[in-house]
Amino acid sequence: AADVSHTMQHWHIYQKWNERLFCEMYSAYRSGRGGEKDPSKGWYKGELWFYDNYVIPLAKKLKECNVFGVASAECLTYAESNRKEWEIKGERIVDKMVKAYHSGQSLNQISFQMQDSEHLSATSVS
Repeated sequence: AADVSHTMQHWHIYQKWNERLFCEMYSAYRSGRGGEKDPSKGWYKGELWFYDNYVIPLAKKLKECNVFGVASAECLTYAESNRKEWEIKGERIVDKMVKAYHSGQSLNQISFQMQDSEHLSATSVS
């Protein structure tokens, strides 16, 4: 469970480690060390598959066995919540991660810049 524990924690923890893994895989692909398949093309659906076929069943087993006591139920709650949020936001997040990679910035920097520009556009209109 340790190697996938980020998927069963708060959304921002999941996103932090998901971005890092994506950047590692995408960088390997771009440099010719990661095979012929662009990971950005299947990342969104791959995460959904991973939640449905590995993370959520694992979280259910952890809850059933009560391995982490009270936190065992939280693992399942967070896994299901993160899966739902990824389903809604994941495609946009993958696009942002690709843009962040190509600009040399982190996803957080891109997100903040987008929020700032949206805020500036909204305030300049009024």
